[in-house]
Amino acid sequence: MPIRVLVADDHTVVRQALRLLLEREGFEVVAEATDGHQAIRAVRESQPDVAVLDLVMPLLNGVETAREIKVASPRTRTILLTSRSDDERILEALKAGIRGCALKSCEAQELIRAIREVAAGGTYMSPEVSTAVVSACIGNGTETGDRLTSRERQVLQLIAEGKKTRQIAELLGVSVKTAESHRSRLMRKLLIRDTAGLVRYAIRRGLSEL
Repeated sequence: MPIRVLVADDHTVVRQALRLLLEREGFEVVAEATDGHQAIRAVRESQPDVAVLDLVMPLLNGVETAREIKVASPRTRTILLTSRSDDERILEALKAGIRGCALKSCEAQELIRAIREVAAGGTYMSPEVSTAVVSACIGNGTETGDRLTSRERQVLQLIAEGKKTRQIAELLGVSVKTAESHRSRLMRKLLIRDTAGLVRYAIRRGLSEL
């Protein structure tokens, strides 16, 4: 049986290229997704062996998507694709349950090897990523953002993407009052008084590319 893979990336050309590459190597690409929420729904429906997730996606980034996939489909293993080996979110991704991490600049065969190893129950980290993870573990990790909950990081990303409180509530499946409460807690924790400040913080933390 071929290894069944889901590919999630908001760039069409990247998804198409990955599909062609994986199918040429004998994998079965069972689903594609353009954002984190779509990826979670697709995982529930198709139950892939491996989900390859872009780190930076709209609505829900790769780290939080991996966290949700772990609950929605425990058998599905996740691999994160990132453009930067020193991204501080990689350590958070490991805590969220990812089993592999590769750079977007890696050779095609490295990604193939990562998928095969992760599907077989192992783990895979690009050498550059491994070095960055070790450095992050040695650091004290006391930045304020580390104290945000998963839901607060989701809300922060959506605010940075320009979503209004009602839209955030609908996307997260909560009441408007709950969404407002998350927003208020974010401001208190981060000592930020306005939306513009939250947006700047989210961009600095890499939660949004805007």
